[in-house]
Amino acid sequence: MDREFSNYVVIGNQRRFKGASLSTKSLPGGKFYKLISAADARLAHVSADEALLCKNGTLDPRKVKGNILVCLRGDNARVDKGEQALLAGAVGMVLANNLSMGNELNEDPHFLPASQVNYTDGSAIFSYINSTKFPTAQITSVATNLGVKPSPFMAAFSSKGPNTIIPEILKPDITAPGVSVLAAYTEAAGPTNEDYDKRRVPFNIVSGTSMSCPHVSGVAGLLKTLHPEWSPAAIRSAIMTSATIHDNAKESIINTSYYKATPFSYGAGHIQPNRAMDPGLVYDLGIKDYLNFLCSLGYNATQISTFSDGAYNCSKRINLLDFNYPSITVPKLSRSITMTRTVKNVGLPGTYRVSILEPKGVSVLVKPAYLKFEKIGEEKSFKVVLKAKGANSTKDYSFGELIWSDTEHHVRSPIVVKAIS
Repeated sequence: MDREFSNYVVIGNQRRFKGASLSTKSLPGGKFYKLISAADARLAHVSADEALLCKNGTLDPRKVKGNILVCLRGDNARVDKGEQALLAGAVGMVLANNLSMGNELNEDPHFLPASQVNYTDGSAIFSYINSTKFPTAQITSVATNLGVKPSPFMAAFSSKGPNTIIPEILKPDITAPGVSVLAAYTEAAGPTNEDYDKRRVPFNIVSGTSMSCPHVSGVAGLLKTLHPEWSPAAIRSAIMTSATIHDNAKESIINTSYYKATPFSYGAGHIQPNRAMDPGLVYDLGIKDYLNFLCSLGYNATQISTFSDGAYNCSKRINLLDFNYPSITVPKLSRSITMTRTVKNVGLPGTYRVSILEPKGVSVLVKPAYLKFEKIGEEKSFKVVLKAKGANSTKDYSFGELIWSDTEHHVRSPIVVKAIS
């Protein structure tokens, strides 16, 4: 994921802005064209805000023809904006991010020379247009850059926590490659997947959760092939506890605003398939665990019978926080709480030692601090005691981690806590 496809927008005062694109067409090298904001190229009956988005039926070809058009991201698809610019006669397009998209850049196979720039650079380009009578610009050819740092980063479109349905379960679980993914592509459709796109390519570059999902699904399939005896919960645990929260610069993964991301962005971290195949320990779950989970949510016997082979009586003492998940989430910590987790050895015999990174305002105690396993499949339980540090507790979520290690394996679980007074 350390690859980018970039070009530059060079404006008349020689300022250069790095952008992203998959445009195969390029403008003649060194030639500058008039630069115009789409808001200034609107039809008479169209508002400036609508035209700025380069929507269908908003642009006046007499104002656009032969110029580089600057459009704003939002509402309609990015490639649709490029099509509208081309149909109106633009020789190129600059697509400027809106505030909500910030620094996230997407490489798109536009029909004309184009470059997408971030919010800050887009604002500078609009300011330049408004500051001179004859704004000009050029768009350079697209180049492929490898070894880009930092990679990976959290995309703006990625799903975010906390879990609004069951806050005791951390979501998302995991993150995986989803930005500018290069893969085989059906030739039943064009690279933009739009009806008007008659181009056909055997490979394409696409971004979205639809790209990260098959990465995780593929890893799950490979793990099931390698370990056919593993349950779905064991596979999920192996993927989560072996994930990384660091990028290729050995720094914490950041988001598109260049802030440090949290488990509400990446869950347990970024997937590492090779490490997942030998996690050391797993947090496993069986049918009874899931039925008890439904009990803790208030499902009655009739409802639960839909999921079980027969009648199932809920135990009167079921704590949702004891659900044997590979992460620990406490949405309301008042004073202290004790929960139980169980790990199963899926590797060689060995002794694991616990290490803790405490969330801000919370003390964490694990008992016992050592777990000794003598055979594969052996299970051992441990207690986790979380305690709010009184006046030092925070009213927002804070994050930590619990790691079991035998020096070769590092079984990492995120800790997510909101301590309340």
